[in-house]
Amino acid sequence: MTSDRFPAFDRSRLRVLPLAERRHDLNLQVILPLEPRSAIHDTLRTVAERMSRARDRGAAVVLMIGGHVIRSGVQRYLIDLMESGYISCVATNGSVVIHDFELALIGSTTESVSCYIKDGRFGLWNETSRINDIVTRAAAEKIGLGEAVGRAIEEERLPHRGISILAAGYRLGIPVTVHVGIGYDIVHEMPNCDGASYGAASYEDFLRFAHVLESLEGGVLMNLGSAVMAPEVYLKALAMVRNVAAQEGRRIADFTTLVCDLVELPPNYRTEASREEALYYFRPWKTMLVRTVADGGESWYLRLPHHESVPQLWTALKATEAGPEEPAP
Repeated sequence: MTSDRFPAFDRSRLRVLPLAERRHDLNLQVILPLEPRSAIHDTLRTVAERMSRARDRGAAVVLMIGGHVIRSGVQRYLIDLMESGYISCVATNGSVVIHDFELALIGSTTESVSCYIKDGRFGLWNETSRINDIVTRAAAEKIGLGEAVGRAIEEERLPHRGISILAAGYRLGIPVTVHVGIGYDIVHEMPNCDGASYGAASYEDFLRFAHVLESLEGGVLMNLGSAVMAPEVYLKALAMVRNVAAQEGRRIADFTTLVCDLVELPPNYRTEASREEALYYFRPWKTMLVRTVADGGESWYLRLPHHESVPQLWTALKATEAGPEEPAP
């Protein structure tokens, strides 16, 4: 039952078009080949060592990403790290799901906002709305949003599922959790979007994410390009698992955090900015690099685009696997 006091928008009036009519800004050519990089930043060498230790001791290694990571074409690197046991959980926002699904389905994704917003075509594409049907089913089955979309991509054998992070998670049994904000993503425009289903399926993913953080002691948590979702979801889930750990006489304090972004932070980024500075409101800094590691952890920040940071991290991990080079005779 709805109230007549504040009328809601009638979505039945919308015209939804086929993806074949959309001009795509990205296609499969953006997907980088799985090749090592010759230069590796020292920060990534250090984090690679921490990841290797975490894997060996069974501690969690969590990757939190925004949509631009998918758009940078590093899928093969991330999937290889998942297959190699280096990643325990991938936490994403809703845009990751859309780009991942569209690439798996048609090998293209991303539209021009400036072009399609002029006449209201932006975001209203029929094939992409299939995600909403998958989410509605996920809520009915009481499973996570990420698992449901990954299952659909994998089991329906979408043409390009080999580069899907969500399908890889489903195939490998690695949780890919999706943390949505209603109204953030184009699928929320569609007539078949059910907000309650998104809430149920995404909340299930939040609880799964929190469960992974119960094993974060001695582990690694990385944030690539998420200024809001990652620090906020991580903060609340960490509070939950520390609450339980404290009751059980345990600590979740000795772990490593890495933030990779394009924001220029000062060299003393392990110290919180003052409230008078604009960067105080850059949440990854105060939340992930300072406050949550203040009592036993360590933090690292690297200003580097994703198409460089991810391949370099992968290269560093492969070098760690190989061990030290033999001295020349």
